[in-house]
Amino acid sequence: MCRWLAYSGSPLLLDTVLYRPEHSLINQSLHARMGVESTNGDGFGVGWYGSDGDGTPAVFRDVGPAWNNRNLQELASHVRSSLFFAHVRASTGSAVQQTNCHPFRHGRWLWMHNGAIADFPRLQRDLCMAVDPVLFPFMEGSTDSEVMFYLAVTFGLDQDVPGAVARMAGLVESLGARHGVPEPLQMTVAVSDGERVWAFRYSSQGKSRSLFYSSRAETVRRLHPELEYLRELSDRTRLVVSEPLGDLPGVWNELPESSYAVIPSSSAADYVPFSPG
Repeated sequence: MCRWLAYSGSPLLLDTVLYRPEHSLINQSLHARMGVESTNGDGFGVGWYGSDGDGTPAVFRDVGPAWNNRNLQELASHVRSSLFFAHVRASTGSAVQQTNCHPFRHGRWLWMHNGAIADFPRLQRDLCMAVDPVLFPFMEGSTDSEVMFYLAVTFGLDQDVPGAVARMAGLVESLGARHGVPEPLQMTVAVSDGERVWAFRYSSQGKSRSLFYSSRAETVRRLHPELEYLRELSDRTRLVVSEPLGDLPGVWNELPESSYAVIPSSSAADYVPFSPG
């Protein structure tokens, strides 16, 4: 499986969260505590939105491990963004190649995934046939994650993100039942349009991979006034992570099974229920 993080808030150098925390994502690429594998060295990727331009995110991906990639370290220490994704990969069987590294991009959208579609080769053809033919040429890799992304785009990601992801999950589960694949879907997914981040946690078996979101910035500042860098962050700053970046009490909250969160949220609730459609 994989480890990932999504950041939204005050503009920040990428290395502030990729490298500096006690249990940073780069540390997790070698020493994950909650993943199926402790090492996630089958490639990595970062995707970020700039303050200028047309809203299309930049993406940097490579097939080597994140922990010793000097280009990633150089980039992360100079790129500042208010919304970015990062992912370290542990392949579930598909090739280790650049086009299989996350995050995936289409237009203004970024997508990354941890988990798998069980017996994907048995379902792959039917799933791919459900992708809008206009979108099919944009699929470059061989992963279930990328197919899930383009299914969500097909099902109306531009109009209704939770609905599109629910329809994608529903198709995976219905095809799984048709092909005799029990509990076909395991996913934590992050998707963004450059303005908001949606984070989903769901699995057919009800035992999903780990996913956490940070407490509201004002809460963290109150709990940890000694952390000077928090004073510079807006109240809308939040993180979603596969596993906590450190052990600070009161900072990390587990996203419940079968739910999703939106950052920034227009609601008082941190998350809402999710089910396949």
